[in-house]
This record gives sequence, structure tokens and C-alpha cells, in this order.
Amino acid sequence: MSPSEDVDAYVLKLRRQVRAVEVQLRDLRRQLVQAEKQADEARSLSKNHERGLPFAQQSKRLAVLRNIGQEQGYEGHTNGTEDRSQYARCKRRWPLRKEEYKRYGRQLIMPEIGLQGQLRLRSCSVLIVGVGGLGCPAALYLAGAGVGTIGLVDGDTVEESNLHRQILHSTEKIGTSKVDSAVEQLRNLNPLVNYVPHREHLTPQIALQMFGRYDLVLDCTDHPTSRYLISDTCVLLQKPLVSASALRTEGQLMVLNNPPRAAGDVTGGPCYRCVFPRPPPAESVTSCGEGGILGPVVGVMGVLQALEAIKIIVAGISRPFDPDGNIDVSTVGREEASDASASKQAPPSLLWFSAYTSPPFRSVRLRSRRKDCVACSASATITRASLTSGSLDYVQFCGVVNPVSVLEKDSRIPVNDYDAQQCMLECFRQTRGSEVYGAMTDTIIDVREKVQFDLCHFDRAINMPWSEILADDETLKRALKELPARRQITVVCRLGNDSQLAVQKIRELRRRGGAIDSAETDDSLVMDIEGGLRAWTRDVDPEFPEY
Repeated sequence: MSPSEDVDAYVLKLRRQVRAVEVQLRDLRRQLVQAEKQADEARSLSKNHERGLPFAQQSKRLAVLRNIGQEQGYEGHTNGTEDRSQYARCKRRWPLRKEEYKRYGRQLIMPEIGLQGQLRLRSCSVLIVGVGGLGCPAALYLAGAGVGTIGLVDGDTVEESNLHRQILHSTEKIGTSKVDSAVEQLRNLNPLVNYVPHREHLTPQIALQMFGRYDLVLDCTDHPTSRYLISDTCVLLQKPLVSASALRTEGQLMVLNNPPRAAGDVTGGPCYRCVFPRPPPAESVTSCGEGGILGPVVGVMGVLQALEAIKIIVAGISRPFDPDGNIDVSTVGREEASDASASKQAPPSLLWFSAYTSPPFRSVRLRSRRKDCVACSASATITRASLTSGSLDYVQFCGVVNPVSVLEKDSRIPVNDYDAQQCMLECFRQTRGSEVYGAMTDTIIDVREKVQFDLCHFDRAINMPWSEILADDETLKRALKELPARRQITVVCRLGNDSQLAVQKIRELRRRGGAIDSAETDDSLVMDIEGGLRAWTRDVDPEFPEY
């Protein structure tokens, strides 16, 4: 058996052990529920005992208490004093278990939380969609606060590039499910919480059924398609929603659909479509992989999501009503919010965070529900049927950016061919001298931003960021005029998209005659590297840094 097969077998063995322990843990929880039920019965019996019962009935009651005490870990004795001690232990039952008083004591003593707030936290269920940079800190603080049930939704696996900001995951979890990784860490933090894994990507077909099991939802995703879907589902099910996003050094936070009201009820909070009726152009949406993200920035936003969720839960979540005016029985553990508390609720607002401005926070008041909103107004067109049937195409609504493909295939050079070309030139340099080599080499233009160019680049590359070329092509014109007329120009970027656009721009300048004095306009002398530096790392040089 090979070393890799040994490791795979060991991993499989560990997974089986984890599953066995999880089954055992579920059994223990079931036994705990039964024991607590018996303790409640004993408490009821003790009240009758205090009123005075015949001796025979007293003996039966004490026998019941003795059995419960043994199940709870107390040793049985025949001594009457010991029996009374066990009886007193069973009688002293408080709303929270002893370990909960100890674990949550620092927040229990705060008037903002108190016993009633902690009971509401324990009876509440929260769904976190996305176990990444936002979801990880949010889940940690909600679990630490004692939220009774936390559901986690994510279909991705842990990657090395996640670890600088997604603090629930660790190096040894690379390649495993994000949900499984998060649940394991959260159980280590607080085993008293019930964790529900959803190892899948959210889709319209499953959203209603999944969300219906929870009282409150946190949107910790990073794309408009999921944000609109999550908001629409929360409106249909009348669930409050805490939404956040972060990119580079900035973030934003909104509490939506709070108080949660049916579509057409103007007293309800605005939804995501009220704030953003139309999605941004698809080409303007930048992901963390493209634009970057500072770990503490997304961490701040995730912590704020947890804070807003705790505030909503402790204040009491309004019970939703169905069209017939009946309470939705699916909302287990919710508290009825009073009219007074609803009137004191702060108006909806959008919180902006910018790490490099002073002050870093500012708040913008949001409008109330739009009268023409397609999700939450009286004329709403989004229904449960349209959501589950698939007639709502969120991808089409938000748009898709297809990979750039503006050059013909013969205008692009594959990374392996470019590597072979450079190897051949190196042979010329060694055999025929530097002068011949210099005349045959190409000019490499790297169109990534300077901060990325400084991370890693080809030895002879010239940095001309595409963003600067778009703003002002004079620098490019001057550089091209200094090149020999027949010099090959090779353009490279990170993924092979911007480099194609840059090739188009260079050819355009050459045709206009604004780039060089010569009339030479041979387009074959200007090419880009297909797949960019990522393809170079993958297929040619594994040691070349990938970020």
C-alpha cells in the first residue's frame, strides 16, 4: 500500500470515528431530554408532597425521586437523610442549567440580556448562509452567546486562501467541507448548542423548506444572486434578516425585514429589493479573489451581524401570521413582540465601515418599504410558487460575466509554447551571444496593478496597469515608440482577461499610427499569454507564486 493510500485509509478511519461519536452525542442529548422531562414530573410531585400526602403515596414519590437521582448521577442510599438530600437536589431546578449560569454569567448579569434574554437566545434558531469570512465570526459569537440552534449553509470546501480571514477553519481542514469544519470548531467552543449542517449551495428550490425551520437568518454570502434569493425567501416566510458584505477595507451592514411582516404590510421593515431594486452591472461586481479583502475588516462585519442578531432575539421576534390570520406553527421558540417594543425599534439604516477613514463608521438611514417593491409591497409578484418552480432566474436577473474572449486563437500563445520559446532564446544567448539574444527577445508588458506586480513577475516584464492604460494611454504610447519596429510584444496578466483587452488597445494605437513612427502594423507581433500567470504556475512553473 502506498503512503497516499495509508493516509486516505487513516482519514476514512477518523471520519468513521467522528460519525460514531456524533451518533453517541445524539443519544446522550435524547437521554438528557428524557431526564429533564422526568425532573419536571418530579417537581410537580414535590408540590403535591408539600401539601400533605398519605404515607404510602409519599413512599412512592420518594422512590420516583430516588430513581431520577440515580439517572442524574446521584448514588442511591437507604438512609432517610440521604434521600432528603437527593430530594432537595431534584427540587432545586432553575430555568437554566447550572453550567449555563456559569457559561453565560457575564452576559446574564447585564440588564440588556438578563434571564429572559438568555432564555430567548436558548429557544431561538438562527440560520447562517455562508461559512466564510462573515459567517465564521458570526457563528462563533452566536454559539458563544448560547443561541439554541444554529444552522450552517455552504457547499464549498476549505481552501488555503480562506485561512487568513475564515477563522473557524484551520490548515488541517483544507479540502474538507466548510460546514463540517465549522461545526467541529463550534462544538469545541459550546457543546450545549444544537448545530445543523447543510452541506449544499442555496437554491430557490430548497430555500423555503430550509429557512422555515429557523427564526432568524444571517446573509453571509458574497454575491448579489444569493442576496436577492435570501431576502425574497425571508419576506415570504416573514423572517428578519441580517445582511452584510465586505471588500478590500470596507464593509456594510443592514437589518432587513424587521419587524418581519407579510407583503403589503407597511409596518414591516424594508427588504433587500427596497434598498437595491436593480442589481449592479455584472461586470462591476468584484469578488474577494479579484479585489482582495483584509481579514479584520470582514471579521468586524461578521461580529456586527452576530451583535444585531442577538439584539433582535433578546428584544423578541414577532410571530409571523399567515394570510388567514393564524400564527405560523413552524416558528418554535419565538416570543411575541409587544407593540411598545415595536414602536421603540430604531428606524432601518445602513452602516458603512471603512478601515482607513476617520471616523471608520457612518450610518445612512434607509427608506421604508417601497410601494412598488416586487417582493414586499401589496403588489408583490414574487410568490412561494414562483420561487420553488424555478421561474425566478436569479442568475439571469443579476447577470453573468463571461470570460473575456476578444482575440482569435492565433493571437494568443499558450504557456507551454511561450516557455519553449523562452528556452530556445536562452540557447541562442548561450551559443551566439547577448547581442543576437537581445535582438530576438520580446518585450513583456504586465498589465496587473502595481501591488500585484510587486508580489511576483517575469524578470524582463514592464509594469503598465490596465486601469492606468484605460485612464490615459499616453504612457503606453511613449513606451511603444521606444521599441524597435519589429519587436514582438507579449502581454500578460493574472488570468488572461485584461491582457486580451490590452492587446486590442496596442493594436489600435499601432493602426492609428500614434504609437510608432514606422508604418509597421503587423498584428501578429502583439500577443497575450493564454490563461495568464495562473496557467503559468499550473502548467509550467509550480514554484511561481499563486495568490
